[in-house]
Formats: sequence, C-alpha cells, structure tokens
Amino acid sequence: MTATGCRPASNTCPGNGGQDAINQASWCTNGNAGAGATSISVTYDQAGISGINVGSNKSIIGIGSSGVIKGKGLRIANGAQNVIIQNIHITNLNPQYIWGGDAITLAGTDLVWVDHVKVSLVGRQMFVAGESASNRVTLSNSEFDGQTSWSATCDGHHYWAIYLTGSNDMITMKGNYIHHTSGRAPKIGGNTLLHAVNNYWYAVSGHAFDIASGNVVAEGNVFQNVVKPLNANTGNLFGSPDSNTNTQCAAYLGHNCQVNAFGSSGTLGGSSVNALVNFSGKNVASAVSSSGLASSIAANAGIGKI
Repeated sequence: MTATGCRPASNTCPGNGGQDAINQASWCTNGNAGAGATSISVTYDQAGISGINVGSNKSIIGIGSSGVIKGKGLRIANGAQNVIIQNIHITNLNPQYIWGGDAITLAGTDLVWVDHVKVSLVGRQMFVAGESASNRVTLSNSEFDGQTSWSATCDGHHYWAIYLTGSNDMITMKGNYIHHTSGRAPKIGGNTLLHAVNNYWYAVSGHAFDIASGNVVAEGNVFQNVVKPLNANTGNLFGSPDSNTNTQCAAYLGHNCQVNAFGSSGTLGGSSVNALVNFSGKNVASAVSSSGLASSIAANAGIGKI
C-alpha cells in the first residue's frame, strides 16, 4: 500500500538509516511526529499493521527452527486467556516505518505465556501489553533482537522494544535475551507489577528500564554494554542493590533477591520496599545468581532451543 506518511523530526539519520512513519492513528498529523516533520509517500505491507487474533485456550508452537511468521504479528485481546506462544520467530513487520507493526500485542487477557520466541525487524513494539488489563503474563527464554538497518536512534539499534503499561498486569520476565536495542526495554506504566529476573541485556545504546509508574523488582539480571540500565523512575523500583538490602525480599517473594551484574554499563539503583509489597502471597519465579549467567541465557533464548 502507498499512502502519505511522514519523516518525523526524530529522523535525522543520514541516507535511509532512520525510521519514517506511517500515519497510523493520525500520528503524523496530530503533532506526535514533532515540529519540523515533513509529509512523504510511504509504501508498506498493510498486513503488518494489525496482528492475527488469537483466542482463548490456544497454543501456537513451532517445531525446531521452522516456525517463522513473516510480515504479521499476533494479537491476544478481548478477554482471551490460557494462551501459549512458543518456539516461533516473528519478523519483517515493515521495519523501516514507525507504526509498521507490533510483534505480540496483549489487550485485555489473562494467563498468557510467551516462551522461546524470537522477535526481529519490526516497525514498532516487539511486545506490548497496553492499557487494558492483561493480568497474568509470563515472558520467558525469548530473544528480542534489535539489530536493524532502520533505527530511530541512527545507530542500527531498535528503539521500540517492550511496552508494559496495563491497568492491572502481573508480569514475569525471566531468562530473556534483549540486545541491540536503544529504548523501552521495558517501558513500564499503568498499574503493572513486574518481576524481571535472570534476564540479559546486551549492547543497549540508550536505556533498558523506563518506569513511569507501577512496581518493579529486578534481580539476578545481567547488563553488559548498557548505557543506561534505568532511564527514569517515577514508580517503585527494587533493584536488588546488595546482599544485605536484598534480604528484605524474603518476606514478600519467599527468597532473598539476587544482585544484578553490570559490565561496561551504567547503574540501576532502586531500593523501594513499596515495590515488594504487592508480591506477597503470589507465586513468584525463583532466581539464581547473575554470576556467569550471560552466556547461558543467550544460548538458551529464542527459537529452536527447546
């Protein structure tokens, strides 16, 4: 499809290395593209804009490394529950364009498990749990590969990664490999309760966590070559700063939190006990030491690893 889109003010990349935008939700014309944005013609695959609807009690499971969905994402919404997405690769959703497509979208769900999935070359979010309540969600052993030729930050890194802003979400992120991104990995808002445990961030040229609101416990994670593990925090964050402070976790999570590891990276910070309180009485993922964990996470995450 060919339509009028825009070159947003953010696209200052030389040549064709940046992301232009599709005028989805009037994004180009309502001021979100920034002062100085210009109208241009954009040609894109319209199929990528909206995901395949997945209903309740469904499992989408790939065999070996052959389960690849090209040009179309998945949408789990409108009360869908008890859904498993496992061992597939979602890729090529108009990666040259902002609003080109989201890989996996949740909007009003419960009991969703995304495991050993790989996401690459998307136009917008790799995973999004938006404003509707998505309730209980697990993201595990998945690879979010941000390497791209169309970068909003002009450096070959994808900006729009993981967006968690639900009104009543309880999300576990465990064993995921998030690399070559530059922002929103994850962006947290709404009333999200997030346990980020034993994940590996690598080669992040901007920021990983960006917390507008909600409660976040981050433990046993590895940050290697991450410029800013935390961009901003106006919510509650317990970042497992040291072994003494981490003993506070036992009363709420049932175990002492594991310290995070940092190599050639900024710091995470965060010691809010308020972030721990809402975990009390819930089933909480276990954690292991972050020491030496990076290589095993990278080797185990994504498609073809089960």
